[in-house]
Amino acid sequence: MNHELRKVDTRPLALTLGEPAGIGPDIAIKAWLRREELKLPAFYLLGDRNFLERRAAALGLHVRLADVDANTAGAAFADALPVVSTGQAATAEPGQPDAQSAQAALSSIRQAVRDVRSGLASAVVTNPIAKSVLYRAGFRHPGHTEYLAELTADKGQTPQPVMMLWSPVLAVVPVTIHASLREAIGRLSTELIVSTARIVADALKTRFGIPQPRLAVSGLNPHAGEEGTLGREDETIVAPAVDILRAEGLTVKGPLPADTMFHDAARKNYDCAICMYHDQALIPIKTLAFDDAVNVTLGLPFIRTSPDHGTAFDIAGTGRANPASLIAALRLAARIAATPAPASAPP
Repeated sequence: MNHELRKVDTRPLALTLGEPAGIGPDIAIKAWLRREELKLPAFYLLGDRNFLERRAAALGLHVRLADVDANTAGAAFADALPVVSTGQAATAEPGQPDAQSAQAALSSIRQAVRDVRSGLASAVVTNPIAKSVLYRAGFRHPGHTEYLAELTADKGQTPQPVMMLWSPVLAVVPVTIHASLREAIGRLSTELIVSTARIVADALKTRFGIPQPRLAVSGLNPHAGEEGTLGREDETIVAPAVDILRAEGLTVKGPLPADTMFHDAARKNYDCAICMYHDQALIPIKTLAFDDAVNVTLGLPFIRTSPDHGTAFDIAGTGRANPASLIAALRLAARIAATPAPASAPP
C-alpha cells in the first residue's frame, strides 16, 4: 500500500467526564490504572479533581491525580491521571444525577472540543452522557453527535455528523440516528444516503487507511422490499442512491436484505455496512461486539470516539463497571490520529 507518511501524533487524547453520576468516572480511573499493562495512549480527563478523588475513594481505588494544563498532560500521564479543570464542580453521588450534573458534563465536552481544535489534543474521547438529565437542564440536541456538530459550526454552516459504530469484526453506520422508527422512515432520502456514504468512504480512506473502501447498503424493508411487494422505498429511495455512488467510482453493493448482511461470510465482503435506521445498525454490532464496539463520529473536523454504552447508573460507584469499551475507544482514537494518509490525500 503506497502511503505518504504522516508525522506520528504524540499529543494526548482529551477524555470528557461524561455524566458524573454514571460510570464514566469509574472507567476513566480504571483505564488509567491499566495504562502500563495495556500500553494505553496518553490521555487527560476534563473535570473536577475533588469529585474524582471522592469517586476513587468510593471505588476503593488508589489513584494519583495531577492538576495539569492540556499542554503538560502527556508528560504527567505515566505517573498520575492528568486532570484538566473545566472550572465546573461535579457533586453527584453515584447513580444520582443532581443539579450540577448537566453543566459538569457539557463544560467537559466544550473544553475538549476547544482543546482539539486549538491543537492541544490529538482527538476527543467522550464518556457517556445522560440525555434525560441534559434535557431537564434545557439541552435541545438529540444526542452527543448533534451537539458536537453544532460546536464545530463555521460561519453558520453545521457539518453533517455521521455516527459509525466500529469493532474489529464489524463497522456500521445508521443513516438516520436519534429518531423514532416512524420519523426515521420519513427522514430517509436518496440525498441523505448519498451524503452519508460519501462521508463514510472519505473517512475510511483518510482516517482508517483503506484506499478503496467497500460499502454494503441495506434495504429499508424486509428482504429489501422483495421487488416492491414489501414496500417501494428500496426501489425509489435506496437503489437510486447506490447508483449515484457507483457512478462516482465508489465500491457499493445494495440495497441488500438486512437479515443476511451480518453473518460471518457476508461481513468479509465489505468494510462498512450503511443501514437505514438506528436499530438496524446497532443490534448486530452490539450482539457481535458489545464490549469492543466504539462510537466514532465522522464528518467533523477532528477525531471523536466514545464507548458504545450508556451511563449505567445502577452500577456506578460499585466497582463493577467494565472499562473495555472505553479502552477500545482510546486505542481507536490514537490509531486514527496516527494513520498514514493515502498518497492521493493531503498528509
